Amino acid sequence: MARAWEADPSALFVKRLGKPAAELGNSKDDDECPDIWQLSNGDVAVIGRDLTAHYRSLLPGEVNLGPDERLVVIPGNMLSAAKVDIPDA
Repeated sequence: MARAWEADPSALFVKRLGKPAAELGNSKDDDECPDIWQLSNGDVAVIGRDLTAHYRSLLPGEVNLGPDERLVVIPGNMLSAAKVDIPDA
């Protein structure tokens, strides 16, 4: 069964959404930083801590994770800072 949406691995990083982690106080250097990026096809890439194993049994009933999906967590202030870069639907 085909999925309604599939990630396109040929899409490229175009623009950071929000501010760099170091600017928000979420990182001391550039080695391991959460981040949010718009891709060339309009999709969004999120870099965060992989907490899939921890949260899998705690997911609300209407939330499902596919075998090839990961639940990542980013700092709340990072998403708030990205709001200005995210267009309204």
